[in-house]
Amino acid sequence: MVPYFIERMITKEQITEMVQSHIVDKGLFLVDVNVGKANDIKVLLDSMEGVSIEECVEISRWLSAILEDAGDNFSLEVSSPGLDAPLMIRQQYEKNIGRDVEVIFTDGKKKKGKLLEVSADGILIETTEKQLAGGSQKKKKDVLVKKSCSFDEIKSTKVVITF
Repeated sequence: MVPYFIERMITKEQITEMVQSHIVDKGLFLVDVNVGKANDIKVLLDSMEGVSIEECVEISRWLSAILEDAGDNFSLEVSSPGLDAPLMIRQQYEKNIGRDVEVIFTDGKKKKGKLLEVSADGILIETTEKQLAGGSQKKKKDVLVKKSCSFDEIKSTKVVITF
């Protein structure tokens, strides 16, 4: 008889619940959990001040110990989303109020502007738009406008990094 191995699948919901309960008092928030084939687990954490390597290591060790005790085969990565990652949850938007962002809408249009506010339904950005200048000339000039964007119409939002 040939031995075989049955891999238990770890679910996203299980990891999410465990991590949420562990970080509730640490000032961290869970951005995303991804569980891929062969139990490849990726946990993304953030906080209003950013996440340290030490915090990622602590959570990784804690979660690894639980998963090893359960006898699961897995690979685990715990990190922050990174500077170029899109904003995924409301807390990330709130963290980045006052910063320049690029919003890509579900219709494919893009807008760059300063993130001013975040609400339950969406965001408010200050952006420039070309508008006709007054007088007899038909020239357009850049004018600052505030644009409200609902989360339903946003495909992705990224912080614009300037050096």
